[in-house]
Amino acid sequence: MADFLKNFSLEGKVAWITGASYGLGLAYAVAYAESGAKIVFNDINQDLVDRGMAEYEKRGIKAFGMVCDVTKEDQVNAFVEAVEKNVGTIDILVNNAGIIKRIPMVEMTVDEWNQVINVDLTGPFICSKAVLPAMIKKGSGKIINACSMMSEFGRETVSAYAAAKGGLKMLTRNICSEYGQYNIQCNAIGPGYIATPQTAPLREKQADGSMHPFDRFIRSKTPAQRWGKTEDLMGLAVFLASPASDFINGQVVYIDGGISAYIGQDPNNLDPSKFTDIDESQAQ
Repeated sequence: MADFLKNFSLEGKVAWITGASYGLGLAYAVAYAESGAKIVFNDINQDLVDRGMAEYEKRGIKAFGMVCDVTKEDQVNAFVEAVEKNVGTIDILVNNAGIIKRIPMVEMTVDEWNQVINVDLTGPFICSKAVLPAMIKKGSGKIINACSMMSEFGRETVSAYAAAKGGLKMLTRNICSEYGQYNIQCNAIGPGYIATPQTAPLREKQADGSMHPFDRFIRSKTPAQRWGKTEDLMGLAVFLASPASDFINGQVVYIDGGISAYIGQDPNNLDPSKFTDIDESQAQ
């Protein structure tokens, strides 16, 4: 292996991915494990932790999982202590856990708003705060936030989610500003529309065999004219967690097939014969 390629290795690193029982969090964790990292994860209840452990075991990955609510500081601190005792000091934190509530703003209750803000913004603050002291002491660390395209764009029914992700973008920059002097890098990944089981209904064919309207809309707004795959996120996730990115800090990198750079086209002009279809059986 060429010497510079060793900078992409995560050998011996301890990587904590929040909410990594399935979906994008699971994809990040698998990529990290394949790059040599030890995987630790949490989720909101034991059923989800068990689901995650089964997924890791199926892939031959040894992982440490625990129930932990990222919005509860005492639980987060207990989780970090357990990891340090059983696995080691956390080198990489991926603030992946998140929720979305698709509710028109005038119909959203304050409690619903607060729930989204607490999970998507306050949670990353609490988790980052918990790992930073050890990273400062060690003189190195990687924090990666899940920012989403809603860090930049608004869309109907997602006011709380967009506000939280916009705040997370600025938290990313502020962690960079405060702790870059300790060789700690904080960056963010902004996924576009990714094929997962949760988004599968938006790609289903209609009763008459036509495309789902939202599927047509997303393809018309994306130069790649396809949905992303979880595999599309793995390379950037590893890069931002590795020594290869030590001089990249405070950035949000969008993996969206070009949607954030493109004004889009008339959905009615799409040619479905040119599409790259998603194998739904492979969506994590």
